Amino acid sequence: MAPGSQRDVKWADGLRGIASVLVVTAHICRSLAPYLLSPAMSQNGSPTLFQLPILRCLVMGRASVAIFALLSGYVNALKPIKQARAGTTDSALSSIAKSCFRRTGRFVMPAVVATTASWLVCQFGAYRIAKVASSSWIRDTSPEPSASFAAAFVDLYSNLLSTWVDGSNQYDRIQWTLTYLLKGSMTVYLTMLATVYVKPKYRMMIVAGLYYFKWRSGDALIGINVYAGIILAELSLDPEVQKYATDHSILCSVASSILIFTGLFFCSYPEENPEWSRWSMGLHTLGTYIFPRGSEFPRFYPGLGVDILITGIMFNTTAKTVLSHPFLCWMGKLSFPVYLLHAPLIRTVLTWVLFGGGVRPDQGKNEQGQPLPPGWLPLANRWICFLTFPLFYCFLYKVALLWSQYIDPWCGRVTQWFEDAVFQDDMKSEKPLLLS
Repeated sequence: MAPGSQRDVKWADGLRGIASVLVVTAHICRSLAPYLLSPAMSQNGSPTLFQLPILRCLVMGRASVAIFALLSGYVNALKPIKQARAGTTDSALSSIAKSCFRRTGRFVMPAVVATTASWLVCQFGAYRIAKVASSSWIRDTSPEPSASFAAAFVDLYSNLLSTWVDGSNQYDRIQWTLTYLLKGSMTVYLTMLATVYVKPKYRMMIVAGLYYFKWRSGDALIGINVYAGIILAELSLDPEVQKYATDHSILCSVASSILIFTGLFFCSYPEENPEWSRWSMGLHTLGTYIFPRGSEFPRFYPGLGVDILITGIMFNTTAKTVLSHPFLCWMGKLSFPVYLLHAPLIRTVLTWVLFGGGVRPDQGKNEQGQPLPPGWLPLANRWICFLTFPLFYCFLYKVALLWSQYIDPWCGRVTQWFEDAVFQDDMKSEKPLLLS
């Protein structure tokens, strides 16, 4: 099947669903098994199963952020490009204007609710066990209650604002990505606004130039992937590309499989100690030639890897069919609630189960004979962990489903109310657009 002959984006929903699960897994592994960030157990040691290339993608989260950015560029550019190619530029401009407005409301409002919920449970001491757990990631991402009742509301306002100013949020630190993803979406709309009257091949050249600009400026995790998404959207609607893919289906299948493998291999680049393994050291050496000087390789490799990976998926019928499975699409619909909810639930429910039953060990006394503070709460035994993890995932998705049934519609109604209040009458009468 040609890449553009399937007009829906079900495969994108499925890929987004997988990425959201991998984000959760990455944060659990970062908190309980930080050694997986390295390609081996030590400099001369052997790797575990999930430290091997390709397989380690299952426990790494930065590639998932790059996937979210690329799919944002792809999905948000798809309709305006299709309308521009059809000559209905007025409709394209209308779509861009309304999508830009709605994207902001439906992106910011759920994040505000999630931060407020995390702030509330923090004030009631729900992170108390997390602050003394033996996991440094859980401790470092768990805030303390505010000093007073008034200070609590000041802290809430400050964190709601800083989330979108500089990406900092002490009540949910993983929300640092949201401001960059929102800026990425606005970048898509601005690019489409500037190029809606441009011929497709020249629009491709312009976006390719913007991709190179982001590459040279070091914006590897969000910037290059947003523009890569626009390029892939353009390719998926290009009749010549579709015809070539159809006429050379075998070549397309082989080449796309190689791209998928290469993309996954690049995404495997470890965040720590790449010199501990020959394969990661080889990637590090390659990176010194292909990446700008001073680049962060743990960010550039997932960004480039995702670009190559999704390009391969775009031209691989089997991969798109697998990703279009109803279960993966269902997971994709819940990806944003899962992203917003998983970190607070890790620091509360999962932490209560895995650390709440332990006792802080006595650390003895110092040289002056004064008692030392007790040690951190130990992790539960492996059998409790193995039984808890699948139950936690089920619980997380149940809460995310409830969120999608109650919180998301409310956020949509608030956004729609605000839209009705500020939009001109001729804009209100048009049929609402669906956003990813």
